[in-house]
Amino acid sequence: QVQLVESGGGLVQAGGSLRLSCAASGNIFSIINMGWYRQAPGKQRELVGLISNSGMTHYTDSVKGRFTISRDNAKNTVYLQMNSLKPEDTAVYFCKVATGFADYWGQGTQVTVSS
Repeated sequence: QVQLVESGGGLVQAGGSLRLSCAASGNIFSIINMGWYRQAPGKQRELVGLISNSGMTHYTDSVKGRFTISRDNAKNTVYLQMNSLKPEDTAVYFCKVATGFADYWGQGTQVTVSS
């Protein structure tokens, strides 16, 4: 089992920045990759980005150049630095951890970008 605790969401004006954090605990030795997803009202949950154990990252096209995923292995924490935020980035953001046995999700944190 892996437990995830997210923090860092909030309300920001367009062009602003936020940083999300997701701290993992439990069976962290089985983690393959960590990532962020988001779900806007009335839309399906979508991938924002992933980071592997080796530090390789992958981003969805709409956030490339604006968002950065990083991880602190000593703290078992993954971060999502979001810059140049747009109103269309408004969503609930979820941390996800993939292991060899199951996927685990955080509780979600609301990000609202006002125009």
